[in-house]
Amino acid sequence: MRRRPGIGGLQTAAAARDQYRVLGENVARIRTDLMKEQLATFRSQLEDFARKHKNDIRKNPAFRSQFHEMCTKVGVDPLASNKGFWAELLGIGDFYYELGVQIVDICLATRPHNGGLINLQELCNLLRRRRKTDREAVSEDDCLRAISKLKVLGSGFEVISVGRKKLVRSVPTELNKDHNEILELAQAQGFVTIDEVERRLSWTSGRATDALDTLLDEGLAMIDDGHRDGRRRYWFPCISPIASSLEADC
Repeated sequence: MRRRPGIGGLQTAAAARDQYRVLGENVARIRTDLMKEQLATFRSQLEDFARKHKNDIRKNPAFRSQFHEMCTKVGVDPLASNKGFWAELLGIGDFYYELGVQIVDICLATRPHNGGLINLQELCNLLRRRRKTDREAVSEDDCLRAISKLKVLGSGFEVISVGRKKLVRSVPTELNKDHNEILELAQAQGFVTIDEVERRLSWTSGRATDALDTLLDEGLAMIDDGHRDGRRRYWFPCISPIASSLEADC
């Protein structure tokens, strides 16, 4: 018959478990301290790197994007505040604050034409034209970072993906799956017709009409009835070639 462990055995096993637990906690603490030390070293090296290359970071968009990636890896956000080391050294916070203000102005100026939905590439082009006298070049990555900071305004600023394009939304409009499918379909020509929507998406006439009417009501589409075939075109300035001719007065 198998004997059960006595009190002494149980106490020995409990003591062993306690020793393993203490050992595990010590190892975890050592690893944590080592990681903190490594991160502190990385941050110090990052600050030295920023001091050495501050002109490239401020003037070269590609270099600036790589610098942001380095910051992310060590848990540093140079855009978190306009005050402190990074703002004083690089002026990055002020740079993106200025970009954000200009992006808001452009979105407001183009809203009557596009209903508050603008192609990211077009937005960047308009931004570059406005800033053509400034020393710092602007990339799409810069625009995306500036827009991400505008979310705190709670005014609907957001980047959405429709097919292969990125669109910037500046109004709190909710687009459902049907609306996104129509916008994606329109990317080929800049417009759609009801017949095309029904055929390409296998929708009923009522579904196509309802979705297009909603996009019209939101100011995201424009009607064009001036064609010999008699078919109504629904143009989308946020993605169509005609958007470039409707430039903001800025």
